[in-house]
Amino acid sequence: QVQLVESGGGLVQAGGSLRLSCAASGRTFSSNAMGWFRRAPGKGREFVASISGAGTVSYVEDFVRDRFTISRDNANNTVYLQMNSLKPEDTAAYYCAARHARLIAMRESNYDSWGQGTQVTVSS
Repeated sequence: QVQLVESGGGLVQAGGSLRLSCAASGRTFSSNAMGWFRRAPGKGREFVASISGAGTVSYVEDFVRDRFTISRDNANNTVYLQMNSLKPEDTAAYYCAARHARLIAMRESNYDSWGQGTQVTVSS
């Protein structure tokens, strides 16, 4: 099972930026499509973005597509979520996930391994 460790969360003012990182263990990182999800206070976990194993295909959910970008560095077993123009409604715990397939996916059930999450708080 892939071990995932997120970092890069924190407190930021509205309009600011953060870059989340997710470091993965294992020697077959490029075989894993990766995803980012988030859970806001009092809400269920929701899909944010996904990227294919090779990094050639990605998808970002509509509500953040103009502000968030997903990318990956397979040489360093890391996936990133660049978040710009942050809004208070982006406040959530952000989770990295890996699936045992190269193709992107949007459902939680499609993912096999999860990180512990990193908190992002956006103040108004």
